[in-house]
Amino acid sequence: MLNQSADYALRAVLFVAQPRRRRSCPTSTIARATGIPRNYLGKVLHALVEAGVLLSVRGPQGGFRLAAPASELTLADVAAPFHKLRQRRVCLLGSRPCDATRPCAAHHHWQHAADEITSFFRTTTIAAMLGGEPKPHQLQNGVPDDNAAG
Repeated sequence: MLNQSADYALRAVLFVAQPRRRRSCPTSTIARATGIPRNYLGKVLHALVEAGVLLSVRGPQGGFRLAAPASELTLADVAAPFHKLRQRRVCLLGSRPCDATRPCAAHHHWQHAADEITSFFRTTTIAAMLGGEPKPHQLQNGVPDDNAAG
């Protein structure tokens, strides 16, 4: 579903955002803990700094930390520099272009699933993924359902 860079970005940010972390995390620590190759991770972390997701701290106690509270950063914020959530342009069933004006047989079913995935990434925070806040309400047609159990 996500490309490798977006997957690594999410893993790294979730590691850095853990509540017990009081200091900046060096690249080597993040790489060791997540199993991400250090050179690749360095590029991912710097892209996250440029995107405003992480801060880079220099010096002996340097490393990376969140640029905003985990409750304000969504999965979409983290994945955005590497992966566009609505980038599917090729038909799920083949190689022809497929969209609402020229749908394939699976288009409407796939579109519903894709919309749910996009909504999940846009409404789920890093804090929620770490268990630090309640799950977002169930969405009905892209709108929070106040009657949903959560």
